[in-house]
Formats: sequence, C-alpha cells, structure tokens
Amino acid sequence: MSAKTQHNNILLAIIGFVAVIVIVAVIGFFALGREPEIIQGQVEVSEYRVSSKVPGRILEIRVKEGDYVKAGDTLAILDAPDVKAKMAQAQSAENAAAAMEEMAKNGARQEQIRGAYQVLQQTKAGLEIAEKSYNRVQRLFDEGVMSAQKRDEAFANYKASEAQVKAAQSQYDMARNGARQEEKMAAAAQVNRAKGAVQEVNSYINETVQIAQMEGEVSDVYPKVGELVGTGSPIMTISIMNDMWGTFNIREDQLKGMKVGDMFTAFVPAYNKEIKMKVYYMKDEGSYAVWKATKASGQYDLKTFEVKARPVEHVENLRPGMSLVIRD
Repeated sequence: MSAKTQHNNILLAIIGFVAVIVIVAVIGFFALGREPEIIQGQVEVSEYRVSSKVPGRILEIRVKEGDYVKAGDTLAILDAPDVKAKMAQAQSAENAAAAMEEMAKNGARQEQIRGAYQVLQQTKAGLEIAEKSYNRVQRLFDEGVMSAQKRDEAFANYKASEAQVKAAQSQYDMARNGARQEEKMAAAAQVNRAKGAVQEVNSYINETVQIAQMEGEVSDVYPKVGELVGTGSPIMTISIMNDMWGTFNIREDQLKGMKVGDMFTAFVPAYNKEIKMKVYYMKDEGSYAVWKATKASGQYDLKTFEVKARPVEHVENLRPGMSLVIRD
C-alpha cells in the first residue's frame, strides 16, 4: 500500500470520527434539551418573642420546645422581689392618701367645733356688755356729765367687740364646714395618684406570669430555671403556624411577568408533592443583594427580587424551613 493511500485512509478515519461526535452531540442536544432552571425558596412563619417588662429570676417554665399553646396559656413564671417591695410602698401611700381625703371630708373634730362655739358665745357676751356700756356713756355725754374722750373709748371698745364676734363666727363656721373645696379636691387627686401607682405596680406583678398572646408552637426556649432575665430579654419564641408563607429570591429575567396576585405551582421535596401558591408581596433586594452582571456582553445588570407567596389551601404538616422549588 502506497503512502498516499495510507494518508487518505487516515484522513477518512478522522473525518468519520468527527462526524460521529457531531452526530452524537446533535442527537444529545435535541434528545436531552435545555436543563430547566430551578428557583428555590423556603417556608417561613410569623413569630413573636415572649419577654417581661421587669427583671427577675425564672421560677418555672411550663412549656417546652415543640409544644402547641393557645392564647392565655401560662408559659413561664418569674420571681421579682423588687416589684413586691414597690407594691408595699404603693399600698402604704394609697392608704395615707385615703386617710387625708377622709379627714378633709369630715372636717374638724367635734372637740374643735365645740371649742369654736364656746369662743363665739364668749365674744357675743362681751359684745353685749360693750354695747350696753357705750349706750350708758352716750346718754351721760348727751347730758353733759361725760367727756367726749370717755364716749370715744366706749365706742371703740364696742366696735372691737363687734369685730371679735365676727372673727369668732368665722372660726366656728370654718370648723363646722370642714376643709375648703380646693383642699378636698387636692386630697382626692392625691388618692387617684396613689391608686395609679398601685395599678402600675400591679401591671409589673402581672408581668411575672408570662402568658401566650396568640396560639402557636414554641420554637425556642432561651433561659433555664433559676437564671436571671433582664427587662425585655426574650424568654421564648412562639411560631404562629396559621400565618405561613414561602419566600423566593428570583432574578428579574426569571420573573416572566410575575406580579402580585398571580398563582404558581411549587414543589415540596419533603413530601414529594406540589402545592398551589399565590403571590402577595414583591420587592427588589437592592444593590447590595445578589445580582448578575451582563454588561460584559453589552447588555444590562439583572437585579434580584424577593417574592412572597402563601399556599392557596392548607397544607398538612408543612413546616417552617422546608424547601420550595419552582421549575421553569
């Protein structure tokens, strides 16, 4: 076999091999097609943290992680001796204010009223004598046997006695009527102020017994029995299982016209089932979030949107943290 024939055979073999590769590639492209894009999200729920307005020591925790609680259930009990001391102070202040108000309402004691009455009677008797003395001196002055000086002295004594009667009458009226209206109002205001202090301390005492505000599942318990917790420190977290949704981060070229109110199908790998979901929230993640640069090819940057959707129907045993998959 000549060298030329060998060369042709090798060339034909190479061409045949390349042709086979091309044919296999074309068949694979059309057979397998494009790999579908997958958008993955996860299930989330609303949560609220149980915390106390007063610092204290954990005496008892009545639930554990995983328990389902209803509104009004007791979750934890705290010991707050400082609050108990403040309650004793507030109650003492309320009792003192109530006593002052009662004294203002009742007015002076009976002994004071009787004493004022006796002084009034004494000044009236003195006025009567001063009036008679002045009348006698006036008649003698009219007859010319009494000097004007004596007459003026008797008149001044008469007027002074008259003023003493009026003063004694005022003291007697004041003792009988009791405190002024303004003093009674001030005493009543002090009572209301003391009652408000007691109510405030009562609200702090109520904080030593933590109850569930809404029904849900206890997802986390932070302190142990005997530990101290500060004001506002979280004691536990309650997941509101009735308020559940899925969150997806979707690049804008994958949105394909998706908008609030649209419905789509998501796959739940945990249960190998599909569920219907409805979009209720869409918001761009901002320039700091995940994005895809395409300017190198003369196009534009693609931003990422946060999309939230709720299941259209109740999904049994759906749990927060489970994956949700959207396939193109």
